[in-house]
Amino acid sequence: MKVLVVNCGSSSLKYQVIDSASERVEAKGLCERIGIDGRLVYQPAGGDKEITEAPMPTHSEAIQMVLDALVNEKTGVLKSLSEIEAIGHRVVHGGMKITQSCIVTEEVKQLIRECFDLSPLHNPANLIGIEACEKLMPGVPNVAVFDTSFHQTMPEKAYRYAIPTEYYEKYQIRRYGFHGTSHKFVSGETISYLGLDPDNCKVIVAHLGNGASISAVLNGKCVDTSMGLTPLEGLIMGTRSGDLDPAALEFICKHEGIDISEMLSILNHKSGVMALSNNLSSDFRDLEEAMDNGNEAAGLAIDAFSYRVAKYIGSYAAAMNGVDAITFTGGIGENAGLVRKKVCSYLGYLGVSIDESQNSRRGETFTLSDDSSKVKIVVLPTNEELAICRDTVALVSGK
Repeated sequence: MKVLVVNCGSSSLKYQVIDSASERVEAKGLCERIGIDGRLVYQPAGGDKEITEAPMPTHSEAIQMVLDALVNEKTGVLKSLSEIEAIGHRVVHGGMKITQSCIVTEEVKQLIRECFDLSPLHNPANLIGIEACEKLMPGVPNVAVFDTSFHQTMPEKAYRYAIPTEYYEKYQIRRYGFHGTSHKFVSGETISYLGLDPDNCKVIVAHLGNGASISAVLNGKCVDTSMGLTPLEGLIMGTRSGDLDPAALEFICKHEGIDISEMLSILNHKSGVMALSNNLSSDFRDLEEAMDNGNEAAGLAIDAFSYRVAKYIGSYAAAMNGVDAITFTGGIGENAGLVRKKVCSYLGYLGVSIDESQNSRRGETFTLSDDSSKVKIVVLPTNEELAICRDTVALVSGK
């Protein structure tokens, strides 16, 4: 089965065509500046990137351009659009009512709409992408794969906030967690890679990128995760603050004369390692280079980020009463050896010991721990598109 995987943002769209039998990516790319001027990037497997500048007033035009590229006589990977048997969509928020991936129906679309308040930047765009595909490819099943669904197995003691119950009941204010598709994929691949017993294992996944989160996975099911109602809670991130005293918001708003919306914008877009590095960068390559050249703020940003990651890993080891494996993934987790080393330096009490000769490896699956380590440390690239493809095939084929 050939599956089109679509990930719609407010002004962008990422896509892949995957042959589910071989799990080979036949083509991939993105549409940028939707609603502004429009730019399509298309790359067939083994071929060069092709860039087309063209108007994309809406996501419908963007998806139409993607479909045209896929069947292009010269570099298209499909003879006909009929080869696409299903479309898988990333949807950020499923709220409390959607606990797993599902085939899109009118009821599912309404539930996605009901989560607009919980994810105002992502869910509307995700739904636009679904409806555009329905319009352009009628009859082809669409599947929604939710960032929040993997975390729905958390127990109430983990997802409830200690606020008046009426806010939970009226507004669904609770921890949801995000990056769930990545956490599900990476935890499952870790179990397979290490040959762990799926029904008796404890895995911690550190998804570290510009957005970063950690999950505790007990016997293949999530029992806790660092992000909350929104992706702002938890780790220090590229431009997000992560955990902080909520009273700090009132204090800053009062003294700076700003409202809560502006304050949240600051916490989402002007904080994190960007702020700790005195606005040098949110890119860890830039931070590490600056640190090596004596920039103390860059060093602080890396240290604070690594420290917060280690604290969460420690808390999740406690939550599961032990841990068999800790896996690093995401752009930072897969590539930043310095961060991995710093995080693992806090984990000696767990019996963690790494093989320094392996830590320079990047972007591939390998075991970072040495033979003496009591906990396996793994680096494993995430593949959310493949995870979406797998869920899509399973639902469409009824397996």
